[in-house]
Amino acid sequence: MKKALITGITGQDGSYLAEHLLEKGYAVHGMVRRSSSENFDRIRHIQDQIELHQGDLLDQLSIIELVKEVNPDEIYNLAAQSFVPTSWNQPVLTGEYTALGVTRMMEAIRVVDRSIKFYQASSSEMYGKVRAVPQNEDTPFYPRSPYGVAKAYGHFITVNYRESYDLFACSGILFNHESPRRGLEFVTRKISYGVARIKNGLAKELRMGNLDARRDWGFAGDYVQAMYLMLQQSQPDDYVVATNETHTVREFVEIAFGHAGLNWQDYVVVDPKFIRPAEVDLLIGDSTKARKTLNWEPKVKFEQLVTMMVDADLNLLTKRNGQ
Repeated sequence: MKKALITGITGQDGSYLAEHLLEKGYAVHGMVRRSSSENFDRIRHIQDQIELHQGDLLDQLSIIELVKEVNPDEIYNLAAQSFVPTSWNQPVLTGEYTALGVTRMMEAIRVVDRSIKFYQASSSEMYGKVRAVPQNEDTPFYPRSPYGVAKAYGHFITVNYRESYDLFACSGILFNHESPRRGLEFVTRKISYGVARIKNGLAKELRMGNLDARRDWGFAGDYVQAMYLMLQQSQPDDYVVATNETHTVREFVEIAFGHAGLNWQDYVVVDPKFIRPAEVDLLIGDSTKARKTLNWEPKVKFEQLVTMMVDADLNLLTKRNGQ
C-alpha cells in the first residue's frame, strides 16, 4: 500500500485529494497545524480513514520529524497562505508559509529520503500581468501580489531542488479551481453564499470588487486528479492545469443569481475596498501538455460549477434554518 502525506489536508484541495488517494488504495496521512480550534469540516466524512499529524511549515524540525515518521512514497504540498488579498496585509507571513515553507519541505526530503516524490501547488497568480495569452508552462511570470511572488519562489525552488539533487519534484500550475468546499473569503464562494443569503432573506446586497476581472475557473475535484497523475509519470515535470476557457466575475455573478431566480443587478454593489492594489485582469490557461502527457481533462463545465456551488449553499442555509 502506497503512503501519501498531504499538507493542507483540511483545505478544499486537500480534502478532494485525500478522497481521490483513498479511492486509489493509498494510506493517507495529513499534516495539520496545532490549533486551539480545529476545523476538520471538509474531511469529517473521511477522518476515520486518514491519519493526521501535527506539523508546521514554519518549523523545519517538525517537518523533518514528520517525514521520518510517516515515511511516505509521495508528498503533496498544498498548505499555504492562499488568500490573495491577505497577502498584502501579511506579506512577510505569506512569504514564510507560501515561499519558504516549500524550501523546508524540499529540505526535509533531501535530508530524510530523496526517493520521495513531491508535488508543489503552484498557481496561475504567478503569471499576474500576463506576458502571453493563453498561458502555458513556458510563459514568463509577472506576479502582481505578494501571494503570486511567494508562489513563484516556491515554483522555482522546486525546479532548483529537482535539478540540483535529482529529486522527483513536480509543480502543478493550477488555474482557479473552485467547489462548494471553497472558503467564504474567496470571490466565487462569496458569490454563491451571497446569493443563497439573499434568496433566504438574510441579506439585501452583495458587495463586490472588479467585475471585469477574467479567470479560468475549473472544479477542484477534477484538478486533484492531475496532481496525482503528475507523480505517476516516469519523469518529473511541471504542468499547467486549466480549462482553457476564461470568464469574467460578472458572468459568474449573472449565472449564480439567475440560477436562484434573481436579477444580479438588483443586488450587486461594486465597493472600491474590494479592488486589488495591483489587479490581475486576464488569466486563461493552456493545458495542452497535461491533456496529452497525463491524459487529463476537466469534466465539470463553468456553468455546472457555478450552479453546483449555488445549490450547495442554498441547501446549507436550508439545513441551518431547519427547513
